[in-house]
Amino acid sequence: MTVDHLVYATPDLRQTVADLERLLGVRAAVGGRHLGLGTRNHLLALGGRSYLEIVGPDPEQEAPAGPRWFRIDSLAAPALVNWAVAVTGIDAVTARARERGYDPGDPADMSRRTASGDLLSWRLTPPQRAGHDGLVPFLIDWGATRHPVESGLPAVELVSLRGAHPDPGAVRRDLAAVDVRLDLDEDSRPGLTAVLSGRYGPVTLT
Repeated sequence: MTVDHLVYATPDLRQTVADLERLLGVRAAVGGRHLGLGTRNHLLALGGRSYLEIVGPDPEQEAPAGPRWFRIDSLAAPALVNWAVAVTGIDAVTARARERGYDPGDPADMSRRTASGDLLSWRLTPPQRAGHDGLVPFLIDWGATRHPVESGLPAVELVSLRGAHPDPGAVRRDLAAVDVRLDLDEDSRPGLTAVLSGRYGPVTLT
């Protein structure tokens, strides 16, 4: 399984896109709105079939009935909150993970329109169920739909991705249940750290 995307959540999408452009020298492309969830996103390719999703509140939507995904409503600043791995046959992968002792949650159908009006459809396990403060990724299956990186996104390089947690062994066990490896450090504060390389050199997201 490969990294599908990293989730960089923010309470102020416009400002965060501008800040990343200043740091990386590349402006993220407009992605689309997640109707009913109260969010929208911008995207940067990371190499191969991986990308960075910058996601925040959509001021043109009414506030959703419940909290926005990715802890957006509680964030005081942008944060690398989660990541996704691409799978084929998400139902079978989910069932196998449960047999191994980790439950990613039930896959759900999702869709959004791109800035050009194309419809993207996919299935994913609930990001809010991702274990160990987002260190265990949620699963995403794009099926037959066109992957976002195939639209020619502006690109930077993903140099590294690693995590930290007070109990790395427990995280590794759940990662193994979904056939994923992640470099982990022992630390009292759990979280993800990604290093990206853009026009102006390396930038660290935490």
